[in-house]
Amino acid sequence: MALEQIDGVSDSPFPFDIATAAPSKLRAIFRSGAYRGTTANMANGHTQGNLAVLPASHALDFARFCQRNPKPCPLVGMSDTGDPMMWTLGEDIDIRTDIPSYNIYRDGVFESSVSNISEFWEEDSVAFVLGCSFSFEEALMQARIPMRHMEINRTVPMYKTSIDLVPSGAFGGGMVVSMRPMSMEQAIQASAITARFPHTHGMPVHIGDPAAIGIKDLNTPDWGDPTEFRNGEVPVFWACGVTPQNAIQQAGLPLVLTHTPGSMLITDIPSAIG
Repeated sequence: MALEQIDGVSDSPFPFDIATAAPSKLRAIFRSGAYRGTTANMANGHTQGNLAVLPASHALDFARFCQRNPKPCPLVGMSDTGDPMMWTLGEDIDIRTDIPSYNIYRDGVFESSVSNISEFWEEDSVAFVLGCSFSFEEALMQARIPMRHMEINRTVPMYKTSIDLVPSGAFGGGMVVSMRPMSMEQAIQASAITARFPHTHGMPVHIGDPAAIGIKDLNTPDWGDPTEFRNGEVPVFWACGVTPQNAIQQAGLPLVLTHTPGSMLITDIPSAIG
């Protein structure tokens, strides 16, 4: 099934510039429940992350899965068992409240979206935060490389592929990729830029023919929206943070908590290296 997205409950709860705002200032609004939408173009220069909360009995296998598949699953933070405070990622980050919107999955099936997961957090819960492409998109836009999905107000298209992952325990399957159309010159430039973001997926995994990685039709993404191509553009594919969510759903665990796609944790960690 497709991962669920939820609309924001307020069009403008921010009395300040969200692009330059401090992460802690934004997290305070998320914690209040006043906003449940996307975190795109917020707190530029800071790493945003995908969330997965699993029972401790599966945490080691999932950590191995991330270590073995660093491109789609770049692990940037992991909580202590039963402790929701993400102290390695910033000041006073409570993973139960500091993301705008969360998804609840039971036995691999989506149940609901909520603004707070405190009632679902258990003594054996372990939270994983994985790097997100929002961080490198900021750098690409600064280099005047177009983000077509933003230009036409759509969600970036994401696809299942034939690129096998290295399994660990119940977790495995194929890589999910996100795609952005651009000229070949821009693709080469984008590869160099995103190489500076290894903890948010790094360089593209493929450029060009989608069939070579098992994608039959670019107009029918598995998640997100189809996009537009212009003369001379080629598809450029990056490993995508939906990969671990897809692997977790396929594992069919009794209870898994995640972010709602597009609604990320904004950390205090700089988004680029070098």
